[in-house]
Amino acid sequence: MKIDKTFLRSKVARRIFLLFISCALLPITVLAVLSFGHVTRQLKKQSQERLEQAAKAMSMNLFERLLFLETGMEMVAANLDSTSLASLQASTVKISDRLKERFEGLAVLMGSGKAVPLINFVPAPPPVTEAQAEHLREGRTLVDAEVRSNRTGVIYMRRLLDKMNPAKGLLIGQVSDYYLWRAGEENPLPPMTELLVLDHSGGILFSTMSGPTSFPRNEVAKMSETHAGEFEWRHGEKEYVGRYLSLYMEKEFHIPKWLVVLCESKAHVLAPMARFKHIFPLVVLLALWVVLLLSISQIRRNLIPLERLQEGTKRIAVRDFNSRVTVSSGDEFQELAESFNTMATRLGKQFNALTTMNEIDRSILSALDTRRIVDTILNRMRELFPCHCVALALFDAESSDAGLMHIQYGESEGENWLVPVRLDSEDVQRLDDNPEQLLLHIPQGFPEYLSPLMELDVELLLALPMFVSEKLSGLLVLGYSDDAGLNEEDTVQARQLADQVAVAISNARLIEELDELNWGTLYALARAIDAKSNWTAGHSERVTELALKIGQVLGLEQKTLDDLHRGGLLHDIGKIGIPPEILDKAGKLTDEEYTLMREHVRIGARILEPIEAYAGIVPVVLHHHEYYDGTGYPDGLKGEEIDLGARIFTVADHYDALISDRPYRAGLPREKVIGFIKEDSGNKYDPKVVEAFLEVMAQEDTELQNQPERAAESTGS
Repeated sequence: MKIDKTFLRSKVARRIFLLFISCALLPITVLAVLSFGHVTRQLKKQSQERLEQAAKAMSMNLFERLLFLETGMEMVAANLDSTSLASLQASTVKISDRLKERFEGLAVLMGSGKAVPLINFVPAPPPVTEAQAEHLREGRTLVDAEVRSNRTGVIYMRRLLDKMNPAKGLLIGQVSDYYLWRAGEENPLPPMTELLVLDHSGGILFSTMSGPTSFPRNEVAKMSETHAGEFEWRHGEKEYVGRYLSLYMEKEFHIPKWLVVLCESKAHVLAPMARFKHIFPLVVLLALWVVLLLSISQIRRNLIPLERLQEGTKRIAVRDFNSRVTVSSGDEFQELAESFNTMATRLGKQFNALTTMNEIDRSILSALDTRRIVDTILNRMRELFPCHCVALALFDAESSDAGLMHIQYGESEGENWLVPVRLDSEDVQRLDDNPEQLLLHIPQGFPEYLSPLMELDVELLLALPMFVSEKLSGLLVLGYSDDAGLNEEDTVQARQLADQVAVAISNARLIEELDELNWGTLYALARAIDAKSNWTAGHSERVTELALKIGQVLGLEQKTLDDLHRGGLLHDIGKIGIPPEILDKAGKLTDEEYTLMREHVRIGARILEPIEAYAGIVPVVLHHHEYYDGTGYPDGLKGEEIDLGARIFTVADHYDALISDRPYRAGLPREKVIGFIKEDSGNKYDPKVVEAFLEVMAQEDTELQNQPERAAESTGS
């Protein structure tokens, strides 16, 4: 089965996948480890219990056999008492077959030192210590052992024939190792169990284990300190678990202690776990496969909605607020998708509102005239708010109770109109008391100054007063056809926009006042210049008016026309530096006077040069006496080298100078002056400027012809 891995490209998918795997495998693994440990401990515990029972049984068995052997020796000793020791021979002593099986050898050691064998030959036993001799004299049986290297020690039993007369002799027997260690099929060792019997010093008396056997000394030391216990040790390549039990026979046989040790191979003890070790990996693999299939199914089911939501967020990030996410999973993802779509709708509306507000803000704050601000508000407010009509009232700067209201209620500019409004003291006080907003329901409490709006199909008005320096300067009104169209969010945005409009209107009024002051100053200065001579009174204003008409015919931009306007008013400012007697001289000027007269253009340029705002009009002042053919002054420029404004003023200035009276001549007829200018087109004057000049003259002629007709119509009406 081929698994599609593409879903793992998602970080969320990888996390969920790892979570599934971890939640499935970790509990299984932990449970397996805990179970394995618990079962292992139980198996070891059961093994120890078996070994403990076997050790007890083996200890009792050994002790009983030694007692049986002691009884047999007592019976032999009793028979020897009835037999003459002087003529003692093996053939004269009756010994049972059972006793022959239990002793490898049995002999009588006479007081003379002669040994008389009763059952086979008995090797010389270890010498008797004083303590052992005392034990024998008490009439008890002495058992001692000789440790050998063949895993089976030699066990000797000794007993006096007569404790009252030790000189009679000593009965010595070598115990059969088969009888002592291996006989007794009625109580066999548990399967796969090894038996070791150690003396008190750790020497091995008997062992069922194959190969050389040497018991660890540290384990022997521990065993010597306790009666019983468990241990683990290694013999050869195998590990064993074992149990030991101390067999005390000090009183009976003068043996300090024997250690009966039974051990079992770990592999045998834990054999039931071997199958578990083989099965567990298969169970883990099966669980992993099942979890893998389930996790892939669930991840794909959950990731499809997530991917759609992710794509939706990416589209919103690129301002595609019309994107919608479709999820029909019937769970929280579907609810999340519905919430996402609602959010996208609101975000789109808010973004459009913010964009529109930003554009309106930029437009009104960058506008320098009130009319442009009003047009922007009236034309764009309904893009932002679902209102039926918009009204903007601007009150006079001197008073706050009179002004003009601009109303827009349709889609075209033709449906806008302007009406005068006046507020009474009660209206002004009501607006002062509600500086944030005023909700008005028609016709309840409808003020008179908003009566023009009653003609429109509105039921609710949101009035937003605009204050500048705590003085009422305007009123922004939004009209709604019902209450459902107005919400709190729109109200807050409208209030913010009204504040921006108030600032923009205030700025525009300041700019307009400054502009009026600037133009008034320029006109006053121009009249002051012209007043220096009776012959030039009004000259600057007339020349400026004609130059502006020519510029308009040429299609100049407003900024260029404004520079032309300022330049025209100040084009003769340099005449301030010319003596009045030269300006008003009736006769022809001398060469020296003419040279001085020509300096007025440079004087004017130097006067205006420090004013950075007038840098655009300096060329008009300096070069308005330059001729197109290069014969003018002061620099003898020609053609396109001469500023366009200066070329226009050359024509306008000469026209007004020729048509006006001068001290040295009377003014020339208009037609004759037009002819002079026409003749010098291409010489003194720019042909394009002359062409525009002639068009202006033609327009004036047309207006002069139409004036009688309009007057007659006015009289007749």
